[in-house]
Amino acid sequence: MKHYSILVTIILGIILTNSACKKEDNTNSEPENILAGGETTIFSSGPDAYTFPSANLNAEEINKHFVADAAFAQHFVSAPAENFDGLGPLFNQNSCESCHTRNGRGIVPENGQDFNSGLLLRMSMAGVGEYQGIVPVPGFGGQLQNKAIFSVQPEGKISITETEKIITYLDGEEVTLRKPVFTVTETYIPLPAGVLLSPRIAPPVYGLGLLEAVPEASILALADENDVDNDGISGKPNMVWDIPSQSMLLGRFGWKAEQPSALQQSAGAAHDDMGLTSHYFPEEHCVGQDNCQEGLQTEYDVDAETLEMFAFYFQTLAVPARRNYTATDVIRGEELFVEAKCATCHVPKLTTDNFSITALEHQPIYPYTDLLLHDMGEDLSDERPVFSASGSEWRTPPLWGIGLTLVVNPKTGFLHDGRAKTLEEAILWHGGEAETAKNFFTNLSKTDREAVLAFLNSL
Repeated sequence: MKHYSILVTIILGIILTNSACKKEDNTNSEPENILAGGETTIFSSGPDAYTFPSANLNAEEINKHFVADAAFAQHFVSAPAENFDGLGPLFNQNSCESCHTRNGRGIVPENGQDFNSGLLLRMSMAGVGEYQGIVPVPGFGGQLQNKAIFSVQPEGKISITETEKIITYLDGEEVTLRKPVFTVTETYIPLPAGVLLSPRIAPPVYGLGLLEAVPEASILALADENDVDNDGISGKPNMVWDIPSQSMLLGRFGWKAEQPSALQQSAGAAHDDMGLTSHYFPEEHCVGQDNCQEGLQTEYDVDAETLEMFAFYFQTLAVPARRNYTATDVIRGEELFVEAKCATCHVPKLTTDNFSITALEHQPIYPYTDLLLHDMGEDLSDERPVFSASGSEWRTPPLWGIGLTLVVNPKTGFLHDGRAKTLEEAILWHGGEAETAKNFFTNLSKTDREAVLAFLNSL
């Protein structure tokens, strides 16, 4: 793929910097815990709340952020082409933003719809693979590719059915939960027996640079894998394969914390979701498969500069500030959140350390996560291990900005597969280490339940 020219970069940066100035609406007069991203925080609560650069970037970083924004939005095409070629031959989407709607969660498709949505199926076989990772499915790899370039057959299609589960509160009110069941159909070759499937909705990408800047020691200090304190909550790191260092490092990104850095996360998504090769993943996703076309290009589909642009974009996306924090029900909801021990996993405050992006250094942040794996019970298990994570273990998702999720994208959902249409449903799906917290919530009065939800919506 062709590099950006210096002239285009400078011009685009200057033009979009002017736009950035119009977008900023910040103040530093708020209490610290209202500034979710520290000095990077922005004040926005509309549909574009996740689209702003960090508030404290300097002029050079602002320019770079908006050039990176253009790369993130770029639609790739199949080779050969003058620019941005290399798509496929098998893929799920043709741009980063096609999955991450306005930098938030992807759209949850309904059965029969085209899966142009940001939801995909990870897949593997039982056992432990290379570098303690997954065992790829013969002929399919580690992710189902439901799209392909011209003259190539997609790996298969995805079908959805639903099962229902009814939860009854202590006061007698009932809530019906719906769980999607995913099936692979019309495969280009038969699927082998015993394939493990895991649906994944595209997660939000704002604030990821701040999470990367949290020292590893701070995260490991929160771990209690053997539950030494006997509080019923463990928390363990997912140690994953880091390609540059050729070693096992702490995983931070992805639903099961499968990736150790923003750069490797970017390279992995480009490769698995769009079929773009790079120095991280030099082989086509489909190498070894019957319907793989090779030899279309003599170099990587995306160069190191473009990968770095992908990563820099979401590293420098700002987190929106809290809202309505003085409301009586929000204050009450926060008290109940702590009393239920939700804050044991959704740890409110972390602090960043030295980092490659100066604006993200030494920031007190309030992401409400420990970035560790927790057993969430049978109902949320995908029965598919990834590195240290078992099928029922998931990384604690950050809660900052979560109250704006449906404002940004009304067609999305919560949890790893988007099954929960509301935050209330997401709570009710909790199990395993969170079973006690869920039961605490179900035993509350309606007024107190609404207070907890008001608190979450204030984040």
